[in-house]
Amino acid sequence: MKAAIALAAALPVVGLLVAAGLTEAATAPSAVISTDSSWSGGYQEKVTITAGSSPITSWKVEFDLPAGSTMGSYWDAVDTPSAQHQVFTNREYNGSLAAGASTSFGFLVSGNGMPTNCKLNGQPCGGGTTPPTSTTTTTTTTTTTTTPPTGVGAKFSPYIDITAATPTLADVARATGQKSFNLAFALADSTGCNVSWGGTIPLNDPRVIGEVNDLKALGGSVTVSTGGAAGPYLENTCGSVQALTAAYEKALDAVGSNSLDVDIEASIPTATVNQALLAVQQARGTTVSYTLRVQGQDYGVDPFSVSILQDAAARGLNVLVNPMVMDFGYTGDWGQAMVSAANATLGQMKTIWPSKSDAQIKAMLGLTPMIGVNDSGMVTTKAAAQAVLSFAQSNHIGRLAFWSVGRDNGNCASGGVSPTCSGIAQGLYDFTNLYKGFNG
Repeated sequence: MKAAIALAAALPVVGLLVAAGLTEAATAPSAVISTDSSWSGGYQEKVTITAGSSPITSWKVEFDLPAGSTMGSYWDAVDTPSAQHQVFTNREYNGSLAAGASTSFGFLVSGNGMPTNCKLNGQPCGGGTTPPTSTTTTTTTTTTTTTPPTGVGAKFSPYIDITAATPTLADVARATGQKSFNLAFALADSTGCNVSWGGTIPLNDPRVIGEVNDLKALGGSVTVSTGGAAGPYLENTCGSVQALTAAYEKALDAVGSNSLDVDIEASIPTATVNQALLAVQQARGTTVSYTLRVQGQDYGVDPFSVSILQDAAARGLNVLVNPMVMDFGYTGDWGQAMVSAANATLGQMKTIWPSKSDAQIKAMLGLTPMIGVNDSGMVTTKAAAQAVLSFAQSNHIGRLAFWSVGRDNGNCASGGVSPTCSGIAQGLYDFTNLYKGFNG
């Protein structure tokens, strides 16, 4: 050992480097901004952050939007803008990344100007390598890479009754490749303003949380849906803005989601609900959708639903409007009746948000049919569902869904309404497979 040290001391600097050897060049963390979809008045972006050779415990992505382009909804990050300069920071669940691991967030932009001057943690987003360093030892590092999760702003997210043990989220994902779902329904339990699934299953029930975690391991994501056809609604049980806000956040945190869907099929205290939703959205950047009853194919959503949206617009709450194209009076072809109801809803939305372009309004629209036999007798066949899909594709709407994954089978093809089958002849997951490719 002493002889080796003496020899090294006699060598020039370059000799030291040769004698000691080099470590491989280290890679810095990087962020890549990519376009998921675009239309005449805007686009949807995805930002993928990847740790370099070393793990990171938090991240900040900042960039500029040119004049004439404005930030819309975003998910899986928090934005603190200053004029056109956007500063996105991680949420509590996606800030820590192992070496080589990735995560992502997304956002919508109104306008066609693209992000510029991107920085990740103060450095150019492109990452790169750092100069090699000398060392007398060799270290082997095992890198684990995870697949970025699907954004909570997924274009197709069918409803699933999470109170039922089958089918599981992961089973559907493996069978179809569909990895985004709306969990129905988060309700108050018998004690009052306490979030539960279906009003009876604890929020942190091991089966439910296990299903969500299994889905996330496959790269999936979930939306929390409240309300529905039965109660008790959180919206009616939680007696203040603060209590309802806390209930919403508790539900989102339980399943690691930043997407909230409020299905209104009963009276609610509109101002309280919209104030709570706005508080959640401002604090967390949460994507919010309102699922609403349709009154008729030429009318759109019912008058109470219109009043909810008017109040939301007045408060600056960003919402996706999701009419339930099911169980309403119609004449003629059922598929075209659903399309007619969608167009009528767009007309209502234009009066509520008159400053938005047609493309922006369409990007705020969702559509949710009830597959197979509906409660009121109409039948959503695969051909009728295709008519809705074709409308969604040609108009670049914001989202598709259906009720429900547990019914997406032909186990009771003789007809009738059931929570566990569609009532029509079909293959397993025919409707999921039909809609899963929708990307706006």
